[in-house]
Amino acid sequence: MIDIPRRRVGATGCALPELGFGAAALGNLYAAIDDAEAAATLHVALAAGFRYVDTAPHYGRGLSERRVGDGLRGMSDVIVSTKVGRLMEPDATITDDRERDGFHTAMPFRMAYDYSHDGILRSHEHSLQRLGLAQVDLLFVHDIGRVTHGAADARYRAQLIDGGGLKALQRLRDEGAIKGFGLGVNEVDVCLELMEVARFDVILLAGRYTLLEQGPLDRFFPVCAAADTAVVIGGPYNSGILATGSAAAAIPRYNYAPAPQDVLDRVRALEAVAARHGVSLAAAALAFVLAHPQVASVIPGVANPAQVADTVRLYREPIPDGFWNDLRQQGLVRPDAPLPGVVE
Repeated sequence: MIDIPRRRVGATGCALPELGFGAAALGNLYAAIDDAEAAATLHVALAAGFRYVDTAPHYGRGLSERRVGDGLRGMSDVIVSTKVGRLMEPDATITDDRERDGFHTAMPFRMAYDYSHDGILRSHEHSLQRLGLAQVDLLFVHDIGRVTHGAADARYRAQLIDGGGLKALQRLRDEGAIKGFGLGVNEVDVCLELMEVARFDVILLAGRYTLLEQGPLDRFFPVCAAADTAVVIGGPYNSGILATGSAAAAIPRYNYAPAPQDVLDRVRALEAVAARHGVSLAAAALAFVLAHPQVASVIPGVANPAQVADTVRLYREPIPDGFWNDLRQQGLVRPDAPLPGVVE
């Protein structure tokens, strides 16, 4: 078992392990896994020392939450986060596990967005039922913003702000039902806009701060620091390409889609530096995001016991300062990006 250091989450009194378990794969993201493999994956992760698990109703239309709860029930030392904003409504027409919204699941539910006061409270209650747990620690407002909703974003944002969604989250926090709340999104703009009207304890930002993208350094991280809002980084491999590399047998994925040529070229440049220093690019991807002082945790997705072992190995891999120096000198990371170790 590895000892994973913890980092403070704002004023919540909660300290997150800096390496967490992203449970989207337990909802059959991209490929189906059976209950036994899902249970074994979580069991191996817990035995290895993971003590933070993030899930969501959206992950397999409730399947990930069910599997996570079955693995965690009776354990009091694991921090759990899930998400609100989508309700799962019964749908008897779903009878197979064909891919829907990226997940291969036969869970007989359809998704309905609801960021209102009652929708948030219902989502929280439904998650507790699916998990079979008395409490979750953190709630993230899932996929609010223009990237997901397009023209409908204004309506959903009104539910959150004017329709009492934020008040419901504040009530849950004030009553001690949760320790904190924030946003769980793939875009920066909505974070900055909503931070003008609400205080968030933590924001889960997926795929936007990685070895390939450092735009959040401009405004996002400074605003979070000023508000004492911690950051959890999801998607540290940008949907896979920083883990599989540019020459993977399957088509390398970036931002949930086949990687475009400019991304492939940048990854190849990163790979060349990594090869010179004997560094795994995936290990560098994890270490890079954890170097930022505002980041409380990184939650790579894991789909099987072998990936758990790989993640632990990558997390513990030593990376020489010369690797980071070369990335800086070649312009492969921004000059203002915090880097691990001593960089000259």
